[in-house]
Amino acid sequence: MKHEYWEMVQAMPAAEIAVLMKRFEDLGLYGVWVPQLHSPPFPTLAAMAMATTRLKLGSGIALAFTRSPMETALSALDLDRISGGRVVLGLGTGVRTWNENIHGIVYGKPVAHLREVVNAVRAIMGKGHSGELGRIDGEYHKLDLRAFRARKPVRASIPIYLPALFRNTVVVAGQIADGLMGHPVWSLSKIEEYDRTLADSLASSGRARSSFHVNLWNYVAMARDRKQAIDDMRGTVAFYASVAQYEKYYTDHGFGAAARAAAEAAARGDTTAMLRAIPDEMVTTFAIAGTLDEARERVDNMWRYADSLTLSPPQYFLSAARLSQYRTAIVDVFYEA
Repeated sequence: MKHEYWEMVQAMPAAEIAVLMKRFEDLGLYGVWVPQLHSPPFPTLAAMAMATTRLKLGSGIALAFTRSPMETALSALDLDRISGGRVVLGLGTGVRTWNENIHGIVYGKPVAHLREVVNAVRAIMGKGHSGELGRIDGEYHKLDLRAFRARKPVRASIPIYLPALFRNTVVVAGQIADGLMGHPVWSLSKIEEYDRTLADSLASSGRARSSFHVNLWNYVAMARDRKQAIDDMRGTVAFYASVAQYEKYYTDHGFGAAARAAAEAAARGDTTAMLRAIPDEMVTTFAIAGTLDEARERVDNMWRYADSLTLSPPQYFLSAARLSQYRTAIVDVFYEA
């Protein structure tokens, strides 16, 4: 494979995981992300570790605040042992409502909270076996680890990647993480802007870009009928636009009113109005939707900034058959080209 691509997969029966993982390894994919949506990523990643020998296995993302830093660190260490050192630990804040309303935990100041969790997890993974840990006295976590001993890890460190929608998290990733996962609705203009932000953050921390991994993710719908591709992607863009916490991001692009309308429609359960709120230009700004040539050009532009890509078909308000068609197109045009 010419480039390094990731896939995103959620929990499924073991037999289906085995078949899919073999397919991914036969294709030569670089890795597989498992997100934390309706379930934690770690059990599915463990099953994938048993069904693979080469693929990187990433939590893409694990919510950073919904479990203790200790549990997160030990889960990553166990997965790394099971997989023979193939784990990438993606940790992110998630949105406030999901953390506070669904998980019932303190969200706080998300960037500062994330920094604290990453530092604690890294310390536990790196020093938990050596007896060097002491107290961690943070704003969100106060731990006494003087009596704790973990098993010796299978490698010196497990890479930690941070996702980002806004600039502040890009800065933090450049300061304390090993990689950056671009949000799936990053526009090309934001990819370019945040590339400069990341370069400045790495430089100010005395770190080389060559030691850091950037994974860019985007949704892709390719079809001969450009309008059909845009219409089929509209629901996925509408889903993300309906997250009220993201409104500032869309406003920065001139789509604040559309995002607010989508959020208001979603809140009252009006899917038709939610989709109607998203104009074609908004779809093509935040996702790849159009002809094969348009998709190839957009992906080529992304490769100017990325070490790896995650390309996913549209996920929301779309039939399983149509989703499968778009997934097959991604394989044919990018993986097997």
